[in-house]
Amino acid sequence: MSISFGNVGIAVRDLDATITFFTDLGLTVLGTDEISGEWAATAVGLDGNHARIAVLQTPDGTGQLEFFEYIHPDAIETEPTLPNEIGMHRVAFWVEDIEASLAIAARHGFHPLRGVANYENSILLTYLRGPSGILLMFAQKVATD
Repeated sequence: MSISFGNVGIAVRDLDATITFFTDLGLTVLGTDEISGEWAATAVGLDGNHARIAVLQTPDGTGQLEFFEYIHPDAIETEPTLPNEIGMHRVAFWVEDIEASLAIAARHGFHPLRGVANYENSILLTYLRGPSGILLMFAQKVATD
């Protein structure tokens, strides 16, 4: 049996704002669509499933995120996940320049939860909340001479 990674799916409040944020970070939109019908209800296990979707890919081509904005049934607001809660935790990105990535996030109103940490002078990293409260981690390898 073989298995390969597909993507991570995340429901969001505003698909257009989410696409803008992640494309500003450097991801590319692979496609968008509006899904509904019996096949969508069956696949997801949600009667009347009707959503706008977008699939974005990382610049290196190794990762994809699929975002959903529900048209029907109505999306259910929840509290954002805390770093120590069981379940979907966060989406992590390796970035070339953490300060530049944080500047992009700040233009969208998103800031680190506490600041940028330095792990053993090898990795700079931070957590922040992005669109719809998605918990993100940015990490940058520190150049060693």
